[in-house]
Amino acid sequence: MEELRLVRPAPEHMEELQKFRQELLEAGDTDSFAGCSRLEHYEDMGAWMEMVWRQEQESAPGKVPSHVYLAIRQSDGRLVGIIDLRHHIDHPILGLWGGHMGYSVRPDERGKGYAREMLRLNLENCRRRGLYRVMVTCSRDNPASERTILGCGGEFEKEVLVDGEWIKRYWITIGNV
Repeated sequence: MEELRLVRPAPEHMEELQKFRQELLEAGDTDSFAGCSRLEHYEDMGAWMEMVWRQEQESAPGKVPSHVYLAIRQSDGRLVGIIDLRHHIDHPILGLWGGHMGYSVRPDERGKGYAREMLRLNLENCRRRGLYRVMVTCSRDNPASERTILGCGGEFEKEVLVDGEWIKRYWITIGNV
């Protein structure tokens, strides 16, 4: 696996974001957009970026501030994934099954260890924000994501049923990474 860096979305990423979005849409799996802040609903990458930047400071009732990061491969500048970081999970959905972060990897880059590296790098972002214990979840039917979470120190807590789907809840203590 090649080295990654997590960066905030910026105008120079628009073309890569559009390609990333299109590949996920073509894959036909809406769960593939986890951590992408509703990217699937935006054709205009500039509008999506503005929304993402606003949500970093969001303080409206029912909203949780979050940061979205693009996982950029150092060697060629390719966007291989997107991961978000929710500043807290004091929210009915996030506290039950959404957790502190979600992530997606480009379909043709899956199985190469990028998700685990993205999660590891984002745990450093958690530490910088003063978060030392975070919840990360995955579907019972997603063993790849489960391996990613376990590989970063995730400790299984329990499963919860959400809209007919079993979601596994894991906690990661940042000091363990």
